[in-house]
Amino acid sequence: MLNTIFKKKVSDIKKGTLAHDIFFNHLRAKEYSRLDKDNHVYLDYTGGNLYAKSQIDQHLKLLNDNTFGNPHSTNPTSKLSTHLVDEARKKVIDFFNAEDYYCVFTPNASGALKIVGECYPFDKNGHFLLFSDNHNSVNGIREYCSNSGGVHEYVPMHYGDLSVSKEELNQKLNQSRKENKLFAFPAQSNVSGIKHDLNWIHEAQNLGSDVLLDAAAFVPTSKLDLKKYCPDFVSISFYKIFGYPTGIGCLLIKKSSFLKLKKRWFAGGTVSLASAKAPFHFLIDDHERFENGTINYLGIPALKVGLDYIEGIGLSRLNERVESLMNYLHKNLNQLKHSTGENQTEIFGHPDRENTGGTMILCFKNLDGSKIGFEKIEALANSKQISIRSGCFCNPGLDETNNCLTTEEIAKYFTSRESGNYSDMINFLQRMRGATRISVGIATNQNDLDAFISFAKELKDKTIVNNL
Repeated sequence: MLNTIFKKKVSDIKKGTLAHDIFFNHLRAKEYSRLDKDNHVYLDYTGGNLYAKSQIDQHLKLLNDNTFGNPHSTNPTSKLSTHLVDEARKKVIDFFNAEDYYCVFTPNASGALKIVGECYPFDKNGHFLLFSDNHNSVNGIREYCSNSGGVHEYVPMHYGDLSVSKEELNQKLNQSRKENKLFAFPAQSNVSGIKHDLNWIHEAQNLGSDVLLDAAAFVPTSKLDLKKYCPDFVSISFYKIFGYPTGIGCLLIKKSSFLKLKKRWFAGGTVSLASAKAPFHFLIDDHERFENGTINYLGIPALKVGLDYIEGIGLSRLNERVESLMNYLHKNLNQLKHSTGENQTEIFGHPDRENTGGTMILCFKNLDGSKIGFEKIEALANSKQISIRSGCFCNPGLDETNNCLTTEEIAKYFTSRESGNYSDMINFLQRMRGATRISVGIATNQNDLDAFISFAKELKDKTIVNNL
């Protein structure tokens, strides 16, 4: 249906319009009409994608027309649940060309990363290497490593374009002599939108490291082919791709790396046999080993619906659309100046958005060049029915890089108190933290971008006082 619409209308697209406008405008009217009905300007797709009406209709029909039981039984309702879960699992494997992987369903991408953290054999011979540009759910794995006697190291990012320091990365990959080495990085930054080089996967593996790829921000608009790139572990969040359902992610484990993960406990559904009178159990030898307890058997069938929907649109087409939207937004925001000639915005990342996805991070500036606090910007946007996101986006490494915070300053804050929060740190350091994030996606149109640009223009020659 979607491809038919596009083929019929593609010849009508005029030169100079955003890529595939007619197709995506039709899609918005058909599947996301609630946005215009409620006058929403939604620019937080990296925070959470939007679901299509047809996805909900299809899944609701499935629930209304059938009776489902808890899997792990041969009764009719259980068999139906098992069949649809298996069907969804196969769809995930096919979508990512992941025939050589097990698909473990998890509560979210963080749950997938937790499995790797708690099961990877960190000990005195363990080494965990990661980018400064990582989500906190990846950063947190360092605690498993440190508490088991291992060491962790960060590879810094360049301030100018927020790319990885390739020299330092190569040096750190080469110098570690530890036996169990795990290297983790995001395929795409959840903050800057920069797509990191996936060739590091093979290079790290050649140097003896296992590789954990956080693909949560990458796969909503980019194709991940796990035959071409073969990390040992991949974390994915499905609502980031197609909006519904929330609360389901997966960990893709390369079959050849499966036994590298040492499960330290067992739960319902993860064992083929266990005893209470004797301290013995046998773990299941496939994905079920890591699916603790009852999986979300009512929600998982909706994954196939969502992936079919995305395939109907086409990731390459969506990727082109997102790139076109972001180029338009970047160009217009970069042109905004106060009457003094001072730029109204500072956009972080590559100055030409080279190899960058549908996410942009920026700060707004007052007439005198001082930064406006992100809370102020979000509050003003809220009043305009514009949904954006602000803060550090669970990625402190990039926030510290963007705001030029030193290791000494950060350490001084943390060692001076037992607890704290964002506002407390800002007041202590007397330094700005955080930024504004704008992200576009499947239902974004030019009107959304123009609304945000107009909002930004209203801040011209304003001075907004921050509460430092």
